Amino acid sequence: MSKSIAVFGAGPGLGQAVAHRYGREGYSVVLVGRRQEPLDQLAKQLAADGAQAHAISADLADTAAIAELADRIRAAVGDLDVIYYGAAANGFIPVLDLTPQRVQDLMPLGVYGLLALVREFLPSMIARGTGAILSAQGASALRGNADIAGGVALAAQRNYLQALHAEVAGKGVYVGGLYIGAAIENTPFHARFQAAKAAGAPVPELPTVDPVRLADLLWTMHNTTGQLEVTYPHDLLTK
Repeated sequence: MSKSIAVFGAGPGLGQAVAHRYGREGYSVVLVGRRQEPLDQLAKQLAADGAQAHAISADLADTAAIAELADRIRAAVGDLDVIYYGAAANGFIPVLDLTPQRVQDLMPLGVYGLLALVREFLPSMIARGTGAILSAQGASALRGNADIAGGVALAAQRNYLQALHAEVAGKGVYVGGLYIGAAIENTPFHARFQAAKAAGAPVPELPTVDPVRLADLLWTMHNTTGQLEVTYPHDLLTK
């Protein structure tokens, strides 16, 4: 039986690239996102490349529905071997506009959804002595940014992943986070960034990156290096 991965947040860009990377390695891929049509299109692409793919629409911010989502995933592929979590709410909030309510609104996608999914699938990983929990998020998880103050939710997620890694590393389960300080090609953010730059609007100094390269980094983290955290660019924290 093939191994399985669920891509939570299977939109354009990195989620799609992760799906293709693991599909090429023989994994059955479950695609999870809000809109069914683009998920179905991606599933067809994966199938054309020889991968088994399943498309499941779900709102990951609805944590009360995670148990039902997990049951749908198990019906398709059984208990997961790999969780990839790339979902996050829009954190582009100026720090002086941050309120308790706005932080509360960020937490379901930033923390609660991942936590609920881990509680669903981690026990079977530990029982087998193998598995992986992967996340990819923006650099605001690492360092406070006055223009992206919603990163507080991603910082909380990072803290959770660090604690989880410490708990399960000796039980055969890998936990790793990729933190990205770049505009990812083929995403709405990249399109807006390029348009603003072309119009001469003030934009931050950001490199761009092919999502395929980031998916390869995640694969290497999981299967070769076993690092808890990797950043792109590699010197992100020293700048």
